Amino acid sequence: MTISPRTLTRRAALIAATATAALVLSACGGSSADSSSDSGRASAASSTGADVAAGAHNAQDVAFAQGMIPHHQQAVQMAKMAKAHAQSTEVKQLADDIEAAQGPEIKTMTGWLKAWGKDPSGSLSGMGHGDMGGSMNNDMPGMMSDDDMTKLGQATGATFDQMWLKGMIAHHEGAVEMANTEIANGNNGDAIDLAKAIKAAQTKEIATMKKMLGHRRVT
Repeated sequence: MTISPRTLTRRAALIAATATAALVLSACGGSSADSSSDSGRASAASSTGADVAAGAHNAQDVAFAQGMIPHHQQAVQMAKMAKAHAQSTEVKQLADDIEAAQGPEIKTMTGWLKAWGKDPSGSLSGMGHGDMGGSMNNDMPGMMSDDDMTKLGQATGATFDQMWLKGMIAHHEGAVEMANTEIANGNNGDAIDLAKAIKAAQTKEIATMKKMLGHRRVT
């Protein structure tokens, strides 16, 4: 049977249209699968205030952010002190890691509070390491007292390393306790995800610091 050129042209057009439709459907399906896989610390820490403004939150979510911001800020201050006073390269590297992780989380939680119409109170911005106030330190687990921070700032070398590790272990343990409270009682999904990420990361760092502290010499 002879097929006319006109018939061949129509068949080619039909095949091309079918292939195009298949590609469109495939692309749509892939996009949905990719978006559903986003989770963990990266997505939690990158959530801005606008992202969570419409999300449900409760008093615990607000308390978590308002407490964790100054808690993180003190850890960042301790990390900066390590750059100037630590003898151990391991301590300095861990301090860099802590500052790099917690700095963005401070900005994230500040954005949440602004979106929720709450004041990100307790900020240490522009304050010295001893200006936070003993009463606030006592309200949050693991926080270094003004006196302890002053003594740490005056130490150097191996003495500083030992004091810093002990202080940061207690500080991290306090953050894990605060994270556990948020996980148990919070309502906002982004805040709970960040709490879980903080718990996982700082639990790992606690184990690392305990090993470092157990060494007779931290090199």
